[in-house]
Amino acid sequence: MNSLASRLRLYKELPVWVVEDHHDVLPYIYRAMGSKHLPISDITLVHLDSHPDMLIPVNMPADTVFDKDALLNKLSIENWIMPVVYAGHISHVVWLHAFWAQQIKEGKHSFSVGKDISTTTIRVTSTDTYFLSDGLYVTEDQLDNKKSLQLDVLTVQMFDTNCHEEENTGVSSCKKSRFEEQNRSILENSGSPLSCDIQKAVSYDFSTEEHSVTNAKCSHSDNCRLGAKDAEDLSDVTYLKTKVNDCFERSSILEDILKAVHKGKAYVLDIDLDFFSVKNPFKDIYTQEEYEILTQLYSFQKPAVDASEEVLLDCVDYRTHQLEDLEAAFADLCDDDSEETILKWASRPGMELLEQLVHSLKERNETPDYEMVHQAGLTCDYSELPHHVSTEEEIDGLIRAVKHLLKNMPKPTLITIARSSLDEYCPPEQVNSIQERTLNMLQSVYGTLDIHKEYLTS
Repeated sequence: MNSLASRLRLYKELPVWVVEDHHDVLPYIYRAMGSKHLPISDITLVHLDSHPDMLIPVNMPADTVFDKDALLNKLSIENWIMPVVYAGHISHVVWLHAFWAQQIKEGKHSFSVGKDISTTTIRVTSTDTYFLSDGLYVTEDQLDNKKSLQLDVLTVQMFDTNCHEEENTGVSSCKKSRFEEQNRSILENSGSPLSCDIQKAVSYDFSTEEHSVTNAKCSHSDNCRLGAKDAEDLSDVTYLKTKVNDCFERSSILEDILKAVHKGKAYVLDIDLDFFSVKNPFKDIYTQEEYEILTQLYSFQKPAVDASEEVLLDCVDYRTHQLEDLEAAFADLCDDDSEETILKWASRPGMELLEQLVHSLKERNETPDYEMVHQAGLTCDYSELPHHVSTEEEIDGLIRAVKHLLKNMPKPTLITIARSSLDEYCPPEQVNSIQERTLNMLQSVYGTLDIHKEYLTS
C-alpha cells in the first residue's frame, strides 16, 4: 500500500461487520471513508465469494452513485460493487473463489466503467460473457466519466484436511513426514531421469512453505521423463508432484493478491460465507423440468472469442430486447395469468415454452410468484449458479487455505462478512458453523477483533 495510507486514521481494534445480505456491507465501508479510516479512492476490495456480485442495476441512472442514501436503496446482492467503482472509490477487485464458481474467466481483466452517454446508465467495456449476458457492454467511446478497473479472478485451492497444521510453524505435519521422509528416496530410486516438476519438489522448503522456481532447472534433455520402479513408487511421485504444484499455485495467487493490495491506498477484506459452501436456491423452488425450461427461455449465445465490435454490440442489443420481453411477460402475468395472456406471450419467437412453464407452475401453486420466476431465469443464461454443498472437510480445507493467504498479507483496514443464509445461498444448516470457524480463523491471524453482528439487530 502506498505512502498515503500512513495519513489515514487507524482503528484501535480491527472491525468486523457481519451482515445478512451482502450489499448491506456498503454502509460500513462508506462510514470508514467518512471517518477517514479508508481513503475515498484507490481502495482494493479482496472479495471471497462464490458469486462475483459485479452486475449493475440495469436502469439506474449513473448519477445515483453521488447520493449515498439513494444508491443504497437501489442495490442488491448481485450488483453492489460496480456502482462503487463508478463512484471512484474502488479501483481494484480481487475475486477469490473455489473451483465450483466459474462465472468470470480466470485471470486479469482491465476495463473501463462509466456513464453510457446514450442511456445515462452505468456500463462497462469488458467483453467477458458475465457482462455481455446482462447487456452491460458498450464501446469505450460510448462512456463518459470513465473509471479504470483492474479485476483479478483467482481460484483458491483448499488445503488437504488429512493433515494437521502445527501451531508454531503453520506447516502441516503430514507434509513433513510424508514428503521429507519419502521424496528423496523415491526420486533417487527412479529408473530414469527426473522430470522438471520433480526437481522442483526436491527444492521445496517444507519449513517455510516457500519454494524457489528459479533455482529448480532441469539438467536433462528435453526428453526428460519420470521413471519409477513400480506402481507404488509412481503413485507416490504423482502425489508428491500434485502437492508441490498446489503449493506453487498458492504462491502465485498470493503474489497476485499482494500486488493488488500494495497498489492501492488501503484494502477491505470482504467474505461471503457462501465462499465455503454454496447452494443454488432456485433448484429447491422449481422442478427439474421447470428449471430446464427457464434455462432455454433465458439462454444466451456467447459470441466468438474474436468477435468484432459490431458483432458484440448486436449481441448486446439482441440480449437487451430478449430480457426486456421476458421481464414484460412475467410482469403481465403478475396482473393476469389467464390462458389468453399466456398464449399472447407464448406466441412470440423464442417464448414458446412459456405456456408449458406457467401450466407446470400453476399445477403446484395457484398463484405463482412470477417476479421470482423472472429472477430465477436471469441466473440461467450462459451457466447455472454455482451449487456445491461442501463437506465439513472441504470447509475446513478452505478455511485453512484462506488463513494461509491472510497470514502472508498486510492487515486490512476493515473486514466485512455476509452470511447469505436467509436466501439460502449459504446453506442455513451450515452458516452458523462456517461463521464461527471463519471468525476463529480471523482471530488467530489478527488477534483481538471488534466484531459487530449487525444481522442480529436488522
